[in-house]
Amino acid sequence: MIARLLSALSAALCLLLAACASPPLRGTGDLGVVIERARGSVQIVEQSARRSLGRVDGLGDLSHASVVFSRDGRYAYVFGRDGGLSQVDVLSQRLVKRVMQAGNSIGGAISSDGRIVAAQNYQPGGVKLFDADTLELLAEVSTDGSKVVGLADLPGNRFAFSLFEAGEIWLIDASQPRAPQVTRYPNIGRQPYDGLASQDGRHYLAGLYGEDGLALLDTWQPEQGVRRILNGYGRGRAALPVYKMPHLRGWSLAGDYAFLPAIGHHQVLIADRRSWQEVARVAVHGQPVFVMAEPGGRRVWVNFAFPHNDTVQVIDVPSRQIVATLKPGRAILHMEFTARGDAVWLSSRDDNRLTVIDTATLNTVAELDAEQPSGIFFTWRAQRMGM
Repeated sequence: MIARLLSALSAALCLLLAACASPPLRGTGDLGVVIERARGSVQIVEQSARRSLGRVDGLGDLSHASVVFSRDGRYAYVFGRDGGLSQVDVLSQRLVKRVMQAGNSIGGAISSDGRIVAAQNYQPGGVKLFDADTLELLAEVSTDGSKVVGLADLPGNRFAFSLFEAGEIWLIDASQPRAPQVTRYPNIGRQPYDGLASQDGRHYLAGLYGEDGLALLDTWQPEQGVRRILNGYGRGRAALPVYKMPHLRGWSLAGDYAFLPAIGHHQVLIADRRSWQEVARVAVHGQPVFVMAEPGGRRVWVNFAFPHNDTVQVIDVPSRQIVATLKPGRAILHMEFTARGDAVWLSSRDDNRLTVIDTATLNTVAELDAEQPSGIFFTWRAQRMGM
């Protein structure tokens, strides 16, 4: 009897100790990952407490990297410059699996049902589709060596992307992921360099590096083909040397307007999203890189290429005026808003720092150490299209 009692007490004590040693339960919706390009790692952060929770190493060359999330926000899929695709568990803070899927890769997307991870590749070109759980290769779409840029997810397990050398937009229907169907749209313009999908998944927009203008595909009416918009926006003005390619990804769409970077010019272009005609342009501090609208759409934040990359400007959407010019750090590479826009996180590569700014007051409310940070990706992206 005494022996059984002691055994029971011992078992209960073991359970108690195990419970004390277990990490606290937490959801994923308040988390995010930050690319640390210098060491090939991601830092896992908590948004509300504005603190770092840990770091995951061993992710290869992250000199250019992007991230998408599983539908539950638990897993981050990291696309590295060296062609590595890494699956990171943000709750347990560990690398689950890593595959070398190309020689040079710059990003990817995840399907609307969360089951397919798509990687876009520079070398050898093409798009590869992977099982999101196992990273098993499901299919490969060859682009005959043309670099793939601007890969974005669309409703119905579809993806859109552009081909830099070929000057085309392709749509992939991956509803049968081992046998994807491709629709090609040729002659969209010279050297598309990036693309974005609108938040409703209707429009896919590709920026053109080889000429002034953009290419627009209405995925509700794909039979109408690709349409050119904002043609000749730089006409009559000498373009400046481009030190960093602009990015179209992010919240560039605010209300009825699209805010877009002008390549080689110190301007942000504004187009009416109904007619896709230019309605205004805003003179800014330098060559824009990211032009990102707050989640509420009232203001747009802009960062810049070298040598003006210590500056961030804020544009008021109704007045189309710059309402703030900030100097948050050296080499501001990326911005990320919290889901409801109460704060924006900025990566300052040359200061080895993350800066958190309250969007209401524009005051800095937190700073975190990070090793040459670049991209910041919060888990709310798991529930949004085109992110």
